[in-house]
Amino acid sequence: MTRQFHLNAFLMGVGHHDAAWRHPASDPAGVTDLAHFRHLARVAERGTLDSVFLADGLSLLGDARYNALGGFEPLTLLAALAATTEHIGLIATVSTTFNEPFPVARAFASLDHLSGGRAGWNIVTSGNPAEARNFGLAEHVAHARRYARADEFLEVAKKLWDSWDADAVAADKARGIYAEEGRVRAIDHEGEHFTVAGPLNVQRSPQGRPLLVQAGSSEDGREFAARHAEAVFTAQQTLADAQAFYKDLKARTARHGRSPDAVRVLPGIVPVIGSTEAEARALDEQLTGLQVPAYGLAQLSGMLGTDLTGLPLDGPLPELPEERDINGNKSRFTLVADLARRDGLTIRQLIARLGGGRGHRVVAGTPEQIADSLQEWFTQGAADGFNIMPPLLPSGLEVFVDEVVPILRRRGLFRTEYTGRTLREHYGAPVTTEEGK
Repeated sequence: MTRQFHLNAFLMGVGHHDAAWRHPASDPAGVTDLAHFRHLARVAERGTLDSVFLADGLSLLGDARYNALGGFEPLTLLAALAATTEHIGLIATVSTTFNEPFPVARAFASLDHLSGGRAGWNIVTSGNPAEARNFGLAEHVAHARRYARADEFLEVAKKLWDSWDADAVAADKARGIYAEEGRVRAIDHEGEHFTVAGPLNVQRSPQGRPLLVQAGSSEDGREFAARHAEAVFTAQQTLADAQAFYKDLKARTARHGRSPDAVRVLPGIVPVIGSTEAEARALDEQLTGLQVPAYGLAQLSGMLGTDLTGLPLDGPLPELPEERDINGNKSRFTLVADLARRDGLTIRQLIARLGGGRGHRVVAGTPEQIADSLQEWFTQGAADGFNIMPPLLPSGLEVFVDEVVPILRRRGLFRTEYTGRTLREHYGAPVTTEEGK
């Protein structure tokens, strides 16, 4: 069988562009409208995409004066979407820094049952210091310690999911036996960060475990992904950078005794689509013209760990710290700093470049040109698929599904129908049975 794309729809409010809420095609009320998200999930399912994904943070990440921020807690929303879809995978971000393993394992097992085996967990360590302040901390937890906690967190979660054997439930009315003896077990975990007795109070779910997704590209993040992840959401601006990341992550995965094919690499892409290239460029420029500079400046300051307030927008960036001194999102800091240096961007130009995808690659063009760009990265060792981040929602997802996906299908690069029911089947990952085997 010809190798084919994996496509995930990253659903963010009314679009990924920070000015999406101001565009005539969007309705800012959509950020808390279940009907809006139901429609998006159904559109993605119509396109036979592998999954939809909801990001999350544990603080209001930005100034609500200038953007339609906030919205639903993702697991709650995905449970509602499970009831109105049949095939599409449902991936939610949940932090390992400000949660505990037992309730997180329970929530994902519940979502997997409710959806018939379509749950996925995007594992993050929370890169924004504002999140720490919502949990009684004056300073953010150190980067390396966050990843050490994440390692043990995931170890405990796996033990909890595996505390019910696949054949534990007998439901034998005649014998009066619901669960067979010895097939539901305590885990009695005692570690540096957690002490958890178990077993989980949810029966083993259809997939055994949710699909494990990771989104950090720092040194710690890559090592974590190589040990645990089955899909990786990443951000690169150039083909060369994407190829280097892809090669490095696959090699790390092999060094950890896993097949390189055990992890799927999905770079983010913001497709700005028009019936002509000029129309796509015009839409891109229209969105840039709707940006609020004060919002973009604050977001850029956060990415770079440097207060840019008061600096001339048409001047260059000031001297920046080294990546080792950043305690937030290290990989995004480096991507943005490198982008500014490589292209000689002023602060204003950098704000414009980041408005569409916060560092993810923005491609403006016709459906054919978007398909060409995706195919190039896919065939040149840079990606196993893509994290699709429409600048406007729902229109950006609708045009991608209706005009780009058919091109990929004609080229034999993407499925024409679902061949499995679980998210693991969509991504080619095995369904786990007892003890994770």
